[in-house]
Amino acid sequence: MSKILYEVGVRAYGLGVRLAAPFHPKAAQWVNGRKGVFEEIGLKLQNNKAPVAWFHCASLGEFEQGRPLIEAFRERFPEHKIVLTFFSPSGYEVRKNYAGADFIFYLPLDTAENARRFLHLVKPQLAVFVKYEFWHHYTHALRKRHIPLFSISAIFRSNQVYFQKTGSFYRRILERFTHIYTQNLESAQLLASIDFTRVSMAGDTRVDRVLQNAKNAAPIPIAQAFKENAPVMVIGSSWPEDLKILLPFMQDQLPNLKFILAPHEIKDKELTEIEEQFPGKAIRYSQADPASVAGFRILLIDNIGMLSSLYQYATYAYVGGAFGKGLHNTLEPAAFGPPIFFGPKYEKFQEAIDLVEAGAAFCIRSSQDLNKKVSKFQEHPSSLEKVRSITQNYLKKQAGATDHILTSLEYWLPSRKV
Repeated sequence: MSKILYEVGVRAYGLGVRLAAPFHPKAAQWVNGRKGVFEEIGLKLQNNKAPVAWFHCASLGEFEQGRPLIEAFRERFPEHKIVLTFFSPSGYEVRKNYAGADFIFYLPLDTAENARRFLHLVKPQLAVFVKYEFWHHYTHALRKRHIPLFSISAIFRSNQVYFQKTGSFYRRILERFTHIYTQNLESAQLLASIDFTRVSMAGDTRVDRVLQNAKNAAPIPIAQAFKENAPVMVIGSSWPEDLKILLPFMQDQLPNLKFILAPHEIKDKELTEIEEQFPGKAIRYSQADPASVAGFRILLIDNIGMLSSLYQYATYAYVGGAFGKGLHNTLEPAAFGPPIFFGPKYEKFQEAIDLVEAGAAFCIRSSQDLNKKVSKFQEHPSSLEKVRSITQNYLKKQAGATDHILTSLEYWLPSRKV
C-alpha cells in the first residue's frame, strides 16, 4: 500500500505543479526546466569518456551543505566529471552556472522509466544525495546497477516514517544506501534502532567551508569605515516578519549600537520605509562614501553576495527567517564568533540547536526579549569573549567532515581500487 501511495503521490505532485505553472513563476520554472531534459543530458554527455560522479541536492540549502564535498572531490579526483542535479528551481536557477560542476541539470521526476533513462545517460560511478533526498526509483535503479550510493549531512527525527511501524517501504529505500553520513549522533542512533549499521556521524560539511571563508574573508572598506570603533549588529537575511521585531529594537538601541542590515530580498520599497523610519540615520551601501559613512547608524545592504563577509564586523549577529518558513545560515556568523540571535522556528537546524544549548546563540520571541538579551551583554562585555570561545570550540569539533567523507568515498571509486 505504501508503494502505491508513493507512486500516486509523486505523480500527483508532478501534475499539481504543471497545473500551477501558469499562475506561479516557480512552478513554471520547475516544469519548463524539465522540458527536453533527457535530450539535454544526452547531448551534453554523448562524447564524455571520463568517469562520472553524480551529486544531487534538493534545493539551494542542500547545495550549500554539499558544496564543500563537491569542491573537495573535484580537487582530489580531477579525472572525474561531476554531474550536479537539483529538484527545486530555487537551487537550479541560482546555481545553474556553478563552475564546480561539469554538468548541471534538473532531476527528472522519480519514476521507474525516468530513473532508468537518467542512469543510462549519465553512467555514474557513484552517487551522493545531500541531506534529505530519498527517492524510491532512483535508489532502486542505482542498487540494481551496483552503483554505490551515499547520503551526506543527513538528519533524522524519531517522528519520521522510517521509524514507524508502517514505514517498511521507506526503510527499504534507506537500505539501498551504501553508507549514510549523519550530522549528529542522534540520527546515527535512530538508524541503528532500525538495524541500519552502515552509518557514521561525520558532522556538518558546511563547517569546513565557513571556517575557510572566514579565514580568507576580504575586508569591506565601506563596512569597516561604517563600524569605526562602535559595536555593530549585523542583521542577515531578514524577512518582513523579522523586521516587525527588529525595528522597535533598533529604535531603542540606536544610541548604543550600529546596524548593518542585509535583507533576504532586496526591495526598494522596504529599504525606503526603513530610511523613512530613521531619517538621516540610515544609508544604502550603494550610496555610501567611506569618508562619511561613519556618521550613519544603519547601513542598508542593497546588493547580493557579501553577507558572509559582513559578519566579520559583527559584535552581535541576528539571522532571519525563524519567524517565518525557517532559519537561514547561522554557521556563517558563527565562524566569526559573535552571539547569534534568531526567532523560534529553528528546531530543524542542528547547528542552531547546538549553539543554543551551548549558550552561544539565543532564541528571541519579541523586541523586548531581544533588548533584554543584548542588554545583558552590554552590561557584561566579558561575556562576548566567552561566547566566542564556546563557538570556536564547537566549530573545531565539527570540522573535518568533508575530509572524512571524501576519504571514505575514495574506496568506492572503481578506478581507485587496487
